[in-house]
Amino acid sequence: NKFDDNGHQLTMDLQYENDNETQPSFITETAITGISNNASEEVFTEEKQNEYLVQADYVLPFGEGSQFEAGYRGNFKNENTDYTLNIEDAAGNLVRNDTVSNIFDYTENVNALYTQYGTKFGDFSFLLGLRLENTQLKGNIDSPFSDEDLVNAFGFKIDTDFDNNYLGLFPTVNLIYELTDTENVTVGYNRRINRPRGWFINPFPSRSSRTNIFQGNPNLAPAYASAYDLGYLKRWEKLTLTSSVYYQYETDAFERVQQGTGQFFEGIEIIRTIPINLATNERIGAEAAILYNPAKWLRLNGSVNFFQFKTEGDFNGVDYGAKNNSWFGRFSSKVSLPASIDWQTNASYRGATENSQTKTDGIFSIDMALSKEVFNERATLSFNVRDLLNSRKRNSLTTTDRFVQDSEFQWRERQFTMTLIYRFNQKKKDQNRRGENGGGEDFDFEG
Repeated sequence: NKFDDNGHQLTMDLQYENDNETQPSFITETAITGISNNASEEVFTEEKQNEYLVQADYVLPFGEGSQFEAGYRGNFKNENTDYTLNIEDAAGNLVRNDTVSNIFDYTENVNALYTQYGTKFGDFSFLLGLRLENTQLKGNIDSPFSDEDLVNAFGFKIDTDFDNNYLGLFPTVNLIYELTDTENVTVGYNRRINRPRGWFINPFPSRSSRTNIFQGNPNLAPAYASAYDLGYLKRWEKLTLTSSVYYQYETDAFERVQQGTGQFFEGIEIIRTIPINLATNERIGAEAAILYNPAKWLRLNGSVNFFQFKTEGDFNGVDYGAKNNSWFGRFSSKVSLPASIDWQTNASYRGATENSQTKTDGIFSIDMALSKEVFNERATLSFNVRDLLNSRKRNSLTTTDRFVQDSEFQWRERQFTMTLIYRFNQKKKDQNRRGENGGGEDFDFEG
């Protein structure tokens, strides 16, 4: 609802999403030294998810260059995962394993109230924001495991019916000083929350073999980070340069660690990967980005980010602290072809990283898309290719005092999609979602 033509308005949004996914997996193991015979396993996962989004934004401009905003955002998600493991018996038949098979019902509710105020005084302007947010992470696990079984499996108490609530304040401060009409300096601070995902909390194992399993941790708490940055922007006729240096300090940072369980299968120790809250994670870095428009039909955008990170903390008496350097870069281009067709290319590279246990190779990926506005710009027809070179794979080498593990993981292979989006009562426009942390491609992999 627009109260006037000066930007005084109220926007409300309601979204609902339902997703059902069935994932059958078949695991085969080839006979090697120490294993007497080949073996097969079947994993069947059925996941049902319902998600609701309720959001309201109020904007009130006043004075010269001043604006007040306030809003509410509620995100409510329920996920039910039915996990079944069938193991080959001595007769070669696949038989259900009732100990590991389970049903995990997970609920994540996030309620946030937020407000921000911005104004300008001559060459100086600022934006102040504050978000009050409550996160509820709730889970119920239907499994034959007793509390004693869980303690024996994990080495610490696991709550199979948990309800965790976290309340926090998240301020944002952005200061801008205009050096010239085409040049400015910015100083910023914000506090963020990083919530664990459902599969990070589910304590029952998923596996890639009988001796390599992943288990979530219901005791995992959200991580909180304070970020500071100093930026510089310069615009020319066809070129825009942005750069910044930044520092981030995170508490209860997530870290996936791999441990020997002390349990063996035919002489081979079972290795478990588990996420934990490590004590702290510090990151300091510098970023530069260029936007170049050499012609009306061509738009180029690229950025590079170099950083150093340092983690400190221990778990079960083992020190998992590490210090390392890495970098990532992004490139995108948009080309306007004849017949009003847009061709877009996005390329990303994340440099190699190393923590206390694992060395991970760099990851390179390219996405491409062709799109065309149809029906008087009320609809968009697009063809997309995700991971054009089929190269978005995580290759890693883990070394501990008890084992060495070399692995390659790919969450999804190359994908081709055709999409038609039709907009009722509006033409194409960009929407700004307020009250979110933001983010981008982070090359995170499950499992």
